[in-house]
Amino acid sequence: MMRKRPLKVALLGCGVVGSEVARIMTTHAADLAARIGAPVELAGVAVRRPSRVREGIDPALVTTDATALVKRGDIDVVVEVIGGIEPARTLITTAFEHGASVVSANKALLAQDGAALHALAQEQGRDLYYEAAVAGAIPLIRPLRESLAGDKVNRVLGIVNGTTNFILDKMDSTGAGYQEALDEATALGYAEADPTADVEGFDAAAKAAILAGIAFHTRVRLDDVYREGMIEVTAADFASAKAMGCTIKLLAICERAADGGSVTARVHPAMIPLSHPLASVRGAYNAVFVESDAAGQLMFYGPGAGGAPTASAVLGDLVAVCRNKLSGATGPGDSAYTQLPVSPMGEVVTRYHISLDVADKPGVLAQVATVFAEHGVSIDTVRQQGRQDGGGDASLVVVTHRASDASLSGTVEALRNLDTVRGVASIMRVEGE
Repeated sequence: MMRKRPLKVALLGCGVVGSEVARIMTTHAADLAARIGAPVELAGVAVRRPSRVREGIDPALVTTDATALVKRGDIDVVVEVIGGIEPARTLITTAFEHGASVVSANKALLAQDGAALHALAQEQGRDLYYEAAVAGAIPLIRPLRESLAGDKVNRVLGIVNGTTNFILDKMDSTGAGYQEALDEATALGYAEADPTADVEGFDAAAKAAILAGIAFHTRVRLDDVYREGMIEVTAADFASAKAMGCTIKLLAICERAADGGSVTARVHPAMIPLSHPLASVRGAYNAVFVESDAAGQLMFYGPGAGGAPTASAVLGDLVAVCRNKLSGATGPGDSAYTQLPVSPMGEVVTRYHISLDVADKPGVLAQVATVFAEHGVSIDTVRQQGRQDGGGDASLVVVTHRASDASLSGTVEALRNLDTVRGVASIMRVEGE
């Protein structure tokens, strides 16, 4: 029998995502009630600009006092979609302390303070769900922490930022330069006026911290994630990638060490073979590739941003939290029993593609090969090409076998000190093989 008293929801933020959450709660009210076992009522909407017209939302529900809203005591679930660290952190902790569970899309806050928020939720007997914090509409967090809870996840490799994937895909498919592709992404609404968080990898790094923590049952903070942006990727890099049968993606990579004693989390551009499933992810879409002992290789794919897709993930969490509320239970919380250390980037082992500008004369290749050998980095292939303008320089492309990042860094530093090396044009990791 359906419970008569509705479950009351406070919505913090009514922008692109929040307005879609409110719309779906209204238009799908009967279906949500049937799935949950009780009606769900939007009890209040906290905003910064109350005078703004919000279609489909009763103006009487709108308030600028978010703190008073989460302190009401009759609120069952708080949906936080305002983003940022503060006031989101204080509002979430206040909600827990006043009887509400929380659904959040706040990747930055969860990457920085997820452990503390989980601890408080457990202490207060509340739920903290955040499917929408990573990869938009794609069901990913719940499969990792529930469906794969009995398995051992070894690697998570993903495209988790739609803006950067759109830019790199445009550079790959049309030959456009970075700025040209960014301008198009901005015009189409895929990139913010200030795209720094996306193109410098901050957004993806926060998501990588969350994914690594869940996948490996350990604590990984944003500061633990190695990060490189993609603003220095050039058309020449794509030409080299194509020559190798690869493309370039900005990847979030979370790995468990072979001996199981540590984990790594990193975000950077990388070449991946065209045969890899992630290579075919186009436009602003996201995809995450998971490798585990028992399940093997799994691929999660779909729209990674946008109002309606992200709201879909928020509503899925809302249904789960409301069901828990009715049954008097809570869902899975923080699982960090392994307490594995996060290894520094220098210990990461992968392949590398290095492009050098060198003097076009005999003996240069031998000098370069000697430097690689001295630092324990084995060369797989070498390609040398003279400059078309007939100058005295040449382009030398070296692809290595697997080596540590520290060894590669030492190699590059030594190469820069060679008189015959005019410059290191680019360094890119090769993943997914």
